[in-house]
Amino acid sequence: MEVSAADPRVAAGIEWPSDWLRATLGFLALRALSAGPSYGYAIISELERHGFGTIKGGTLYPLLTRYETAGLVTTEWRAGEGGPGRKYFALTDQGRSELTRLGGDWERFVETSVQYLDPARSTEGTSA
Repeated sequence: MEVSAADPRVAAGIEWPSDWLRATLGFLALRALSAGPSYGYAIISELERHGFGTIKGGTLYPLLTRYETAGLVTTEWRAGEGGPGRKYFALTDQGRSELTRLGGDWERFVETSVQYLDPARSTEGTSA
């Protein structure tokens, strides 16, 4: 589901808890790169456009560097149009596999969380 600037959460400047973003940023960055090579500011803009708030470059760039070291992304410097060059990041085959794996894990985690948080769920067999 895409979130637009008209979404009240975005318009009101509501930010997600930083712990949530810190926990999911790696997965979100891989997803942003699944459409093709991109550079840091474009990834940040993509995430902001989809309702994740403003991600700081000082948070994203070290993550992308770790992913490069781990073999999940490759980098390439490209000349800028009338400005400095940009470092582009692209998923490797290993990065695409990791994105697929994380997607399945995420779906199971969300389903488990929703079931647990549902106040109507049965509490039989659980202890406090």
